[in-house]
Amino acid sequence: MADIEIGTAKRGRRAYSFDDIAIVPSRRTRDPEEVSTAWQIDAYRFELPVIAAPMDSVMSPETAIALGKHGGLGVLDLEGLWTRYEDPEKLLEEVAGIDGPLATKRLQEIYAEPIKAELITARLEQMRSSGVTVAGALSPQRTKQFADAVVDAGVDLFVIRGTTVSAEHVSGQTEPLNLKEFIYELDVPVIVGGCATYQAALHLMRTGAAGVLVGFGGGAAHTTRSVLGISVPMASAVADVAAARRDYLDESGGRYVHVIADGSIGRSGDIAKAIACGSDAVMIGSPFARALEAPGRGFHWGAEAWHPDLPRGARVEMGTVGDLESVLFGPSSVPDGTMNLIGALRRAMATTGYTDLKEFQRVEVVVG
Repeated sequence: MADIEIGTAKRGRRAYSFDDIAIVPSRRTRDPEEVSTAWQIDAYRFELPVIAAPMDSVMSPETAIALGKHGGLGVLDLEGLWTRYEDPEKLLEEVAGIDGPLATKRLQEIYAEPIKAELITARLEQMRSSGVTVAGALSPQRTKQFADAVVDAGVDLFVIRGTTVSAEHVSGQTEPLNLKEFIYELDVPVIVGGCATYQAALHLMRTGAAGVLVGFGGGAAHTTRSVLGISVPMASAVADVAAARRDYLDESGGRYVHVIADGSIGRSGDIAKAIACGSDAVMIGSPFARALEAPGRGFHWGAEAWHPDLPRGARVEMGTVGDLESVLFGPSSVPDGTMNLIGALRRAMATTGYTDLKEFQRVEVVVG
């Protein structure tokens, strides 16, 4: 693809967001009931290609369990309120009631409480006792500190998630996390990210990760683009990382790394477009923040919102549309794609004639 001249001294590549593309119907259609939305990563199979983002406004141990029983995967933020406080419910209620301009400062104060390893153990054991697949997330900065507690608690999938994660972090102050060494020594599969380019994704795949998160600065509660000036449109990012997966499959002699779109996925059509661009599953926050059971009580925020020095996110009001089951499976009472996410995905696949997710990755898309 040819670069576009931005000015005499700078050129840039054209990139596309999910809003810029559309899925093209084919000559064949199917019944939605004949479509499979199942996928598998390592030894774990899920009926839904949906992972809940590790955000306190979205996932508590209870909501992670509920999503798991519906066939998805809930990831608990192991640096969140549930691992800092024995009972965070009153604080969650307070956060929902804070006057808008005061929210960031109060979030910084609340999250200043230290993380407690014993609470990491307790929360993961609570999830494990329910029988669902257990997943927890740490930032790269905290992974070495708390990894043993996470693994000892019996986590099934370990998620290392940051605004951006590289396989070659350089630091002159502290010893950085050696991802390849860490993943090699770990007994559980690791999902790592985010990344947004072919080369960065290829390097993460070479660390031995089972899955790579694609996304940077595009979530509903992120202000990364305005604070740091950094963002990559998601349709192009997913397609680039899918190309890295294809090339790594050849390079490694058949090792398949799952691509998980993480960011700018607020409605059912975005889920379909993410898979059409090559993702195996999606990690979403804002659609689940609208569920009645969501801990955020209609508000949504991520770890970027309470960064002690440079917040790059906001606490935003999403409102509620229905319970978790109706958000996933309907019936929908709104026409905007925020309910019946899986029903919409099934219909998109059926309308274009595809029966499973791997086939649907080959669907034609247009820019318009």
